[in-house]
Amino acid sequence: MPVSRPRRSARAALPGAVLATVSAALVGTLCATPAGAADPPPPSAAGPQPPVATGPQPPTADQGLLLTVSGSRNTWIRGVRLSCPDIHGRHPHALAACDALTWARGDLDALPGDPHTCTKQYDPVTVSATGTWRGGPVNWHKEFANACMMDSATGPVFRF
Repeated sequence: MPVSRPRRSARAALPGAVLATVSAALVGTLCATPAGAADPPPPSAAGPQPPVATGPQPPTADQGLLLTVSGSRNTWIRGVRLSCPDIHGRHPHALAACDALTWARGDLDALPGDPHTCTKQYDPVTVSATGTWRGGPVNWHKEFANACMMDSATGPVFRF
């Protein structure tokens, strides 16, 4: 008697499609600039005008890091943009996260973390960091057995 394998339904592809949609929305939201922020000022017939104070602007060479944490089989995802110094207040532990990244010289595998005891429960989380750190490109991904082990290894960087 032949053994048949169960067919994959369109439902099985749903988590990947949801992740792609949520990721695109997060990137669009976190990377968006205010309307007109990138437009140059119109030329003036009266000559050069003094610069207008518009508040602190993020550095153009270093756009920071887009940090994401996603759950088992991409059932949930959250993200935040970290720039150092965090003048926009996007990351809840920005100062500590920037200090940890500076200590590790931008190497996310060398983060000092916040070592503490965790259970061995398997509920995997995947973390990623993409963008720039001190002018250099970053594209880092790692999976941890559970959120506690992620927090222990990465400390405040992915604590959002």
